[in-house]
Amino acid sequence: MPSRLLTAALLLRRLLVPGARRRPVAPVRVLVLHHLLLGDSLMLTPLVAKLRALHPDAQIVLAMPRAIAPLYSGRPYGVTPVVYDPRDAGTIRQMARRWPDGFDLALVPGDNRWAWLARALGARWVTAHAGDRPEWKNWMVDEALPYPSAPGAWGDIVAGLVDGPPPPPYRPDDWPAPPARAFERPAGRYAVLHVGASSPLKFWPAQNWHSLAAHLSAQGIEPVWSGGPREEPLVAAIDAEGRHRSYAGALDLAQLWALLAGARLLVSPDTGVAHLGRLVGVPTLTLFGPGSAVICGKGDFWRDSPYLAATIDPFPCRDQTVLFRRDIAWVRRCGRGTDQCAQARCMLALLPEAVLAQADALLAGESPR
Repeated sequence: MPSRLLTAALLLRRLLVPGARRRPVAPVRVLVLHHLLLGDSLMLTPLVAKLRALHPDAQIVLAMPRAIAPLYSGRPYGVTPVVYDPRDAGTIRQMARRWPDGFDLALVPGDNRWAWLARALGARWVTAHAGDRPEWKNWMVDEALPYPSAPGAWGDIVAGLVDGPPPPPYRPDDWPAPPARAFERPAGRYAVLHVGASSPLKFWPAQNWHSLAAHLSAQGIEPVWSGGPREEPLVAAIDAEGRHRSYAGALDLAQLWALLAGARLLVSPDTGVAHLGRLVGVPTLTLFGPGSAVICGKGDFWRDSPYLAATIDPFPCRDQTVLFRRDIAWVRRCGRGTDQCAQARCMLALLPEAVLAQADALLAGESPR
């Protein structure tokens, strides 16, 4: 409630300024405003890269959840990171004080409700994708662009919020590694097996992970487990005897970056860590069940990345066409919860033999790291 009241007060003040809404010709200060989870936040990188290529001297202010901010400490693409938490009015107050003159352009990817805050922070032109629901979310959007009619990766789609040629393909050198607190890392060759995900419907069966770990061990590659906070039980179910070391719940994002940077391979469900792997440049195999390997795959921007998607496409019940509350004809994904889907057949269909073959392909094609 305090955040809403503060936004309303700032908005009223901004709307009373004559000529407050005008399209920028050469923006000097750009705001990218969102409150997305890790994976979706990292998929904004093509947009940031395109902005930097088009406007090399502009200040690009990128809002982000507090937990993600350490990843941007090296200021990739010269961005200015700023923490935004809709539950913390202080983060709004900080932005208003830091940029009292507002922004020439604000880009709102995903949820158009943040267009209201962008206007309250003095954005003179707000661009977002059309069709968000309910309609009031779109009232502060000056330029509402339709989603493309052809399938594409969401990162490339978001980059389309600004006119101009696509950005150059991603290179790991574009993103400085964040400083990380010391922790004990594997000494030899190793692979990171990240078993956690945002939904149980993205979990791969324990026996399949066990098979993958055994397969890697036989090649002299140490499998190490990874998982987020409170995901230690997932590792325990897979490796009940504790044969392999586990980092589940023990690393922050900067430390996880460091762990991935030394790995020969990352295998992960379709979750934020898989997108982190692409930024780091570690060969990454993503296991897609309910999610779309098209929407969340590497697309054009990450086309040179060592990356494979394990998926069965089409899959009968991956049939929902809604993305960020927009109904898009070509979208094929599944957002059902455990109350609607008792067993994720799409994950069960990813057989170990096929996944192991893809892992071997990535290992065979890796360059010296």
